[in-house]
Amino acid sequence: MTKRPRRNHGPAFKAKVALEALKGEKTLSELAQQFEVHANQIVQWKKELLERADELFEKGKRKNDGPDIVELHAKIGELTMENDFLSGALGRMGRPSGSK
Repeated sequence: MTKRPRRNHGPAFKAKVALEALKGEKTLSELAQQFEVHANQIVQWKKELLERADELFEKGKRKNDGPDIVELHAKIGELTMENDFLSGALGRMGRPSGSK
């Protein structure tokens, strides 16, 4: 058996294989041969699908994927006000007066 280069499978492919394994119409070895992946990998994808399937049906409870937009806008406004204040204060300060 020859070694093949490492492959990265996308989420759609993983879901397809895991769903086929859940159906139980074919054995793991048949699925492994059909999709050209190792049987242990199919078991792992099937287990992950079963463990995380409930996340699909949760309403209103989304995983925090990034920073809160409202907080970022508030911070931008705060920093803008500080910059305006400091630039005005610097403008009012006396410039160094030294004539040559």
